[in-house]
Amino acid sequence: MRIRDAAAYLGVSDDTVRRWIDRGLLTATDDESGRKVVDGFEVAQVARQHASLPAHPDGPVSSARNRFVGLVTDIQVDKVMAQVELQCGPFRVVSLMSSEAVRDLGLELGSVAVAVIKSTTVVVEAPQGES
Repeated sequence: MRIRDAAAYLGVSDDTVRRWIDRGLLTATDDESGRKVVDGFEVAQVARQHASLPAHPDGPVSSARNRFVGLVTDIQVDKVMAQVELQCGPFRVVSLMSSEAVRDLGLELGSVAVAVIKSTTVVVEAPQGES
């Protein structure tokens, strides 16, 4: 993958990826056009090693591994149900819950919340034409 694509997936600048290559954190090769490229799996490994999600504010222990700490950015409440939107780093997470749950949790715009996802179904998509 090209340097700019790796930078986008890692959430850093092109220059940071180049510095990581210079320091040996990533290995670059030249493609058939002479451009520097890095291996996608290696980029994924670096992303995993350097991931730093904020810790849960109260630190509970849970079997759920998919936890996203974020800030409440939108709440739509009607009589029975509510839609709560969180911004968790670069990710937007939307949850549907009861209006009572919103009140019980004390959710309001700007408050810290944790999206915990425990599911047996995870949909994975890939760009067309790539394998």
